[in-house]
Amino acid sequence: MKKIEAIIRHFKLEEVKDALNAAGVQGMTVSEVRGFGRQKGHKEQYRGAEYTVDFLPKAKLEIVVSDDLAKEVVDTILRSARTGQIGDGKIFVTNLDEMIRIRTGETGDSAL
Repeated sequence: MKKIEAIIRHFKLEEVKDALNAAGVQGMTVSEVRGFGRQKGHKEQYRGAEYTVDFLPKAKLEIVVSDDLAKEVVDTILRSARTGQIGDGKIFVTNLDEMIRIRTGETGDSAL
């Protein structure tokens, strides 16, 4: 099993979610997060004063899938979240040793 974490632009969330549903992803966890990378934030003006916004709003998706579906999920996120500009985000893929469904006690792929 793989855990795929994707940090994407918040306005791309619905597009990515719809594409993942079409690819057969049955569940995901989404969090609103703030951060920066190479994009470094931006400057805004409020009542004539200029200030820097260091942390930009992003959406973080967490998806657990079987090993055979992981590449398709990553490719789907890449395709649907990309704008071509700095700040499109990152995808992290990690191996999961174990997963347990709390309700039934099922483990491994059957818990997905």
